[in-house]
Amino acid sequence: MAEERINRIKEILVIQGKSQKWLAECMSKTPTTIAAMCNNKSQPHLKDLKRIAAILDVDIRELLVPTKE
Repeated sequence: MAEERINRIKEILVIQGKSQKWLAECMSKTPTTIAAMCNNKSQPHLKDLKRIAAILDVDIRELLVPTKE
């Protein structure tokens, strides 16, 4: 069964032409940690999600998969 997609971090990085390694450096986190978040194997804490939104200059809600249409 496929992993449930909760966040769109990887998608936003692709749209903006930025790498996971770049985000890891901006966040002072390991590339492995960021890769796990991007692949929805782990989810960032809310404070980290807020920081990612600020770094990527997007609304925090854009980083999440909507639960309702």
